Amino acid sequence: MFATTTLRKAVLLSLYGATALTLTPTTRAQSAPEASPMQSVSVVGSRRATTSSTDTVVPVDIIPMSKSSEQGGQFDLAQTLTYISPSFNSTRQSGSDGADLVDSAALRGLGSDQTLVLVNGKRRHTTALVNLFGARNRGNTGTDMNAIPMLAIKDVQVLRDGAAAQYGSDAIAGVMDIGLKKSKGCEAIAGYSQYGEGDGKNYLTSAYCGVDIGNGGVLGITGEYLSRGRSNRAEADNPRIIGDSKTENQTLYLNGELPTVGEGRLYFTAGVQKRDASSAAFARGGVGSDDIPSRNSAAMYPNGFVPFIDARIDDRYATIGHRTKIGEWNADLSQTYGYNKMIYDIRHTINASIANLDLIKGGKGISPDHFNAGGFSFEQLTSNLDFSRFYDGIMGGGLNVAFGGEYRHENFKIFAGEAGSYIDADGVGFGGNAGSQGFPGFQPGDRVDADRHSTAAYLDLELDVTPTVKAQAAVRYEKYSDFGSTSTGKLAGSWRVAPQVLLRGSASTGFRAPSLQQIYLSSTFTDFIGGVPTEVVLAPNGGVIANAAGIPKLKEEKSTSYTLGTTWTPTQAISVTADLYQIKIKDRIVLSGRFNADTYPDLAERLAALGVGEAQFFVNSVDTKTKGLDLTASHKANFGANKLTTYLAMNVSKTEVIGIHAPASLNGFEDVLLSEKERLYIEQGAPRSKATLGFDFVTGPWESDLKIIHFGPQTLGTFDGTAGGVPNQRYESKTSADLAFTYTINKNMKFSFGGNNIFNVKPTSQDADQTDNGFKYESVQFGLNGASWFGRLYVKF
Repeated sequence: MFATTTLRKAVLLSLYGATALTLTPTTRAQSAPEASPMQSVSVVGSRRATTSSTDTVVPVDIIPMSKSSEQGGQFDLAQTLTYISPSFNSTRQSGSDGADLVDSAALRGLGSDQTLVLVNGKRRHTTALVNLFGARNRGNTGTDMNAIPMLAIKDVQVLRDGAAAQYGSDAIAGVMDIGLKKSKGCEAIAGYSQYGEGDGKNYLTSAYCGVDIGNGGVLGITGEYLSRGRSNRAEADNPRIIGDSKTENQTLYLNGELPTVGEGRLYFTAGVQKRDASSAAFARGGVGSDDIPSRNSAAMYPNGFVPFIDARIDDRYATIGHRTKIGEWNADLSQTYGYNKMIYDIRHTINASIANLDLIKGGKGISPDHFNAGGFSFEQLTSNLDFSRFYDGIMGGGLNVAFGGEYRHENFKIFAGEAGSYIDADGVGFGGNAGSQGFPGFQPGDRVDADRHSTAAYLDLELDVTPTVKAQAAVRYEKYSDFGSTSTGKLAGSWRVAPQVLLRGSASTGFRAPSLQQIYLSSTFTDFIGGVPTEVVLAPNGGVIANAAGIPKLKEEKSTSYTLGTTWTPTQAISVTADLYQIKIKDRIVLSGRFNADTYPDLAERLAALGVGEAQFFVNSVDTKTKGLDLTASHKANFGANKLTTYLAMNVSKTEVIGIHAPASLNGFEDVLLSEKERLYIEQGAPRSKATLGFDFVTGPWESDLKIIHFGPQTLGTFDGTAGGVPNQRYESKTSADLAFTYTINKNMKFSFGGNNIFNVKPTSQDADQTDNGFKYESVQFGLNGASWFGRLYVKF
C-alpha cells in the first residue's frame, strides 16, 4: 500500500552512491499490469502487481546496497545503515552482556521490537536475546541486521510509516525490507579496516555468484567470512575493556527462483550464519580489594581479572513459495522459517563460592575458569497466502484489491547451564558469590519451552480516484492463542497539486504483540546488596512470583500514527521531500526496576515468602508520544565529464513518556516501575536528531565520497540519579566526517580506501562511576572508538 514516488526513489537512490540516475518528474503508475510475464511486488508494502513504483502515497527509502558493499568503509549492515539513513538507529554496545554481540534495527527513535524486518517481502524472525543490563532498547528483542551478508543484498527499502494493518505485529515505527540479489554473474570482495589506535582489526572476504538453473531459473549464492577484532578505549589504569566486542561470522545465503507451469514461479531463500562472539564484562579486583573472596580468589587471579561472555550464535532463515495466476488473480503461497539460538560460554571467570569452599576445605581456593551458562532459542514458522487483482477502468484509473491470510507459530526455549555456572557451593551467607562471574548461568528453574500461534486475515485496497488523486485503505484482524485478538486499519492518500508538487498523508492504527521472550524470560541469580546475599529474580509473566506481585497478564501495545508530507521537484536536477509524523503508543511493555524491602516493603514480604529478595517484571505500563520530521534534498550536476551529487538527509524526533499506568498492586511506586534512568532510555536511547550531508564526485576513473554526519544531543540517566544529587549524563551534539576514494582499475576491478570519523571525534566525557559500563562515556550511537581506516578490493568476473 505504501510505495514511493519516482522522485522519492531517485532521492534515496542518490543518498549513497554515484549510481547513474536521472531525476525525472513523477509520473502516474501504470493503470494495469502487463500481460506477461507475471508481475512481482517491487516496492515494500504495495500489493499492486505493477512494475512501476511511481506516484504512490507515502515515502519509502530505497537504498541500493551495491556501492556500500563494493566501496563502503563499514563492513556490516547495521553500521552501514546507521551512517546512511537518519531515521535508522543501531547502537554498537559495550559492557551490556549479550547485547554487545547483536546489533538490532530500530526506526524513528522507538524500540527495536517496534520495527518489522522483512526479507524479500517475508517476515524475518527476531533474535532469542532480550536486551538487558544497560543496553539501549532495554527490555526489547530485535532483528539481527548483521546475520545477512551485505554482498547478498540488492537494496534495503525503509518504510517510515505504521503498517500493522498490512503486516501485523511489530510494524509500529515502520518496516524494513531487505531485498536479496538473484542477478547473474560473479563478484568478490576483500577488505581490511582498523581503528586509528591500532586495534579493532576487521577482515572481510565475500563472494557472490548468480547462475542459471533449470529452464529459465536463477540461483544466487553468497558466502562471507567476517572477523571483527576487539577494541579497547579504557585508560591504562582502568582494568575494564571498553570497545567493540570480538566476533567471527561465517555466513552462507541462497536466493533464487524457477519457472513452473504457465506464468508460475517457484522462489526460495535459505541462509545460515554461525557467529562466535566475545564480550568483556566488568573487571574484578585482585589481592587487597573487596572482591576477594566474594568475586575472586587470590589463588586464581591475584591481580584481578576480566571475565569474557562468549556466545555461539546460530541463525537460520528459509522461505519457499510459489507465485502464479489463477484467472485474473495473482496468487502467492509461501512458508517461512526462522531460528535464532544463543548459548553462553563464560571464560576467564570463576565461581567464587566453589573457590571459597575449596579454601575452607584446605585447598588453594580453586574453581573452574569457564562454564557453559546455558542460553535460549527462538523459532518462528510463518505461512502466507495472498491474492491480488487490478480492476481497470474504475473511477479515474482503476482499483487494486488484495486480500490474504497468515498463520504463525512461535517457540521460545531457555536452556539451563551446567551446575557450576549457577550454584552457591559454600552456602548462603558465606564469602563466595554464587555462579560464574560476568554472567551467572540459567538455572533448572529458569527452563522454558513455550509455544503460541496466531492467525490473521487482511484486506488491502488501492484506488486511482483521478489521474492526480490516489486513495488506499487496509484492515487486518489478528488472533493470538495467548492474549486474544486485535484489529487495525490504515487510510492513506496523495494529491498531485502541480506537476512538481505532491501532497501525501496517512492515518493508521497498529499493535505489537508481547514477544514470547518478554512473557517467559526467567533469570535467577544471587547478588550481594549491602553485603547481604540476595536472591534476585527476573520473573516470567504469569508465574508464581509475578502473580504474587499482582502483575497482570501481558497484552498488546497499541498505536495510532499520522503522517503528512510533500515532495517537490522544481527542476530535473533538484529534489526535496519532507514528512511530518506522530506516533502514540499505549501500554508499552517495559522491564520494571527492582522491587525489594527498600522500594516496596509490603511486596518484599510476599517475595520473601517465596525465597526471593528482589524481583523485576515485564509490565504494560507506559504511554509514549513521538513526533518528528524527515527531510531529504538532492542535487545532481555535470561539469563536462565530471559528476557531482550532493544530498542531505535529516531526521528530527522527540519521544516523551506521557503516562505511567502501574498495576493496582504497584500503585504509588511508579518511580520504581519506571525510574528516571529507565525513562531516559525510552526517550533518548537514540539521539533526537541526525543528519547526513554528502558529496559524491566522479572524475575519470576516480570517485571521492565525503559524508558529514551530525548526531544531536542525548541525555541519559545515572546510577545515583538526580534524586541522589547526581546530574544526568548530557552528551553534546557531535559531528563526524567519512571520506573515501575509489579508483576504477578496469571495468571489472576497483580499489577503495579511506576513513570513518577521520577527525577522531569522541563522545562527551562523563563520571565513570555513574555510567552503565563503568567508563567515561556510554555506548551511544555516535560511537566511542574514534577514527578508523579501511581498504577494500572489488572484483567482478
